[in-house]
Amino acid sequence: MSTPETRTAPAAAAISYDDLYARWEQGNWSATAIDFGEDARQWREELTDHERRAALWNYNLFFWGEDAVADNLSPYIDAAPLEEQKYFLTTQQVDEARHAVFFKRFMHEVAGVGDGTMRGGLQEIKPQLTWGFRKVFDRLDTMADELRKDRSRPKLAAAITLYHVIIEASLAQPGQHFITSYLQQRDLLPGFREGMANVARDEQRHIAFGVKLLHDLAEEDPRCRHAVAGLLREVIPWTASVLIPPNWDETYVTCFGMTLDELGAEGSMSLETKLRSAGLPLDELPGPPPIPIDIPHEERARRGRELVQAGLLGEKTRPPSSDPADQALLFDTIRRSINPRHGLERPMTFQWDFPDAQPWHVVVDNGNARAEPGLATDADVTLRARWEDFVDVTAGRVDPMRAVLTRRLRPRGRLRDLAAVPRVFGR
Repeated sequence: MSTPETRTAPAAAAISYDDLYARWEQGNWSATAIDFGEDARQWREELTDHERRAALWNYNLFFWGEDAVADNLSPYIDAAPLEEQKYFLTTQQVDEARHAVFFKRFMHEVAGVGDGTMRGGLQEIKPQLTWGFRKVFDRLDTMADELRKDRSRPKLAAAITLYHVIIEASLAQPGQHFITSYLQQRDLLPGFREGMANVARDEQRHIAFGVKLLHDLAEEDPRCRHAVAGLLREVIPWTASVLIPPNWDETYVTCFGMTLDELGAEGSMSLETKLRSAGLPLDELPGPPPIPIDIPHEERARRGRELVQAGLLGEKTRPPSSDPADQALLFDTIRRSINPRHGLERPMTFQWDFPDAQPWHVVVDNGNARAEPGLATDADVTLRARWEDFVDVTAGRVDPMRAVLTRRLRPRGRLRDLAAVPRVFGR
């Protein structure tokens, strides 16, 4: 971790709002002028049926997402402290509307989706949106409502983190890179490729603005760091479920030359880079780390995917796996997500006792922690629960306090030790 004496100025400090606005003027383009004639021919004649299904599954998410972000920008404009920030956000709202028009045109004119209206296209693709995608974008809706009522810097910092860092930088940007890469390699869909290049340039400018604004807000109000950390811990668990192909058929991605884990790794790297550029590196945020930061990015992506596949994270579609390997993965993730600033004055052992699965315990000793199967002989805190109830709590499906009040989670230990649990593990 860097110290105030060694920390270098974040990259965001070198960006100006005037420059970002000027880039918008220089980069204007027309969504209605793009010619999709050759795209329509290639879509029919050069893509296989499976490639068309796979492409549509991915493009549906972009179409819906562009419309959603355009709808939700107004409260961001109102909450921005400076006029220069408001002006840029106004240009961004124009960009997002243009992106939605571009996707609507392609989806209807080339892929035959919808009736040519925005409403018709969105209604047709809605049933195909993944659970994780809906969770993230539903949170964008509620965030916009919150921002209308609370225009404080911490609330705006959380909103920018959700919009510009998670949605644009860690979800959309890797997807754009994925799409443009395989289209360029195969020289396919020239009109769509042209539009995607324009969208990508716009999004790079939006992300740069978000990083700049996040940096400035955090410099002005230290509470912003807590707001950013809390938002990340809330939303990042959903992102592992955003790009789940139908029936977990990974050929929806691999048919175009990339794996789910490679896409996830690029998103993880982008998230970490943007936060560091804003002067908010993950390892310096308050509270438990929102993701395990001591492992490579592709390992983070693989873990997220495997936790979702095992039913230990994401949408609950079946009872969670209690396979020993899946349990080990979950408890190792818990161990790596302990708050490094927990403030414990002595080593402590936390025991999980399940009547229907193998018990596990975690030992927290100074700056170290280890997770092991079995019962500990000297547990300071014991949490008893059915395995499924415990997983529902860790996956964020059930509030921990509600689980305690309804006896689904039964903690035992001295009051002082019990009080340390939320400080050590958070949520």
